[in-house]
Amino acid sequence: MPVLVAANRSDGSPARPAGCPVPPERMPLVRDGRPLKAWRYVGLYGEDLMLCAGRVRIGGVPQAFWAVWDREVGVLHERTTWSPRQVALPDGQVRVRGHRVRVDLRLDPFGDPVDVMSPHGASWIWTRKTLAGATGTVTLGGRVRQVRGTALIDDSAGYHARATDWEWSAGVGTLADGRAVAWNLVAGVHDTPAASERSVWVQGRAHEVGPVTFAPALDGVVFAETGALQFTAEAVRERHDHAGPLRSDYIQPFGAFRGTLPGAGALATGFGVMERHSARW
Repeated sequence: MPVLVAANRSDGSPARPAGCPVPPERMPLVRDGRPLKAWRYVGLYGEDLMLCAGRVRIGGVPQAFWAVWDREVGVLHERTTWSPRQVALPDGQVRVRGHRVRVDLRLDPFGDPVDVMSPHGASWIWTRKTLAGATGTVTLGGRVRQVRGTALIDDSAGYHARATDWEWSAGVGTLADGRAVAWNLVAGVHDTPAASERSVWVQGRAHEVGPVTFAPALDGVVFAETGALQFTAEAVRERHDHAGPLRSDYIQPFGAFRGTLPGAGALATGFGVMERHSARW
């Protein structure tokens, strides 16, 4: 059985250690004494509307969630369910069927995918972050909205340690010089000084950035190299599940960013999410 002793990152074609299957390959439900946790999350962040949709499986048990933050009218629509039928995330698509909410998006991946595998506890975890052009419709209460923007696809799987804590930020925007930018920042998982999942994309080209520190109030991120992001929360997804020894505390605000990204420059516009998740499972 292979033992992963150091993080492994590739920007472009995956370069993973042999013997460590990742999606779409079959992964065993239990390895190294830990259950498989796998998910796909798609986030679309824009000036008028932001949304996310996800499907999660923990040891084969499914969960799904979705949220739409309508910035035009200031209303957050959301749902978390143990029945995954409301959310479908096949390759290239997002479909949500909620009460008075429908999402139908086509996703066209572009740019450099970032593929990372890291040790975690007694086993290993994997993620791939991919940018995609998103086009389609979002229907809220009978009103159909045309959507066009840049989405971030987060595919993750692995055998996380029982105590798992992370802070995360993802967003898209434009730089002061007009170039398109996106980012994925994390502390707690895949966060080694090098070969991490921390990435900034400029015009679709990815580069890794150094360690980051999240503000306790989730209103900013400071970079080890230089620069920082300031965040203004507008709407918050939050969930707390406590059942015996199992605990999950999760908060993810949508909002707007300003500041400077290492290796990219100052933001002219920035929209996205911050997140804090603490799990004992």
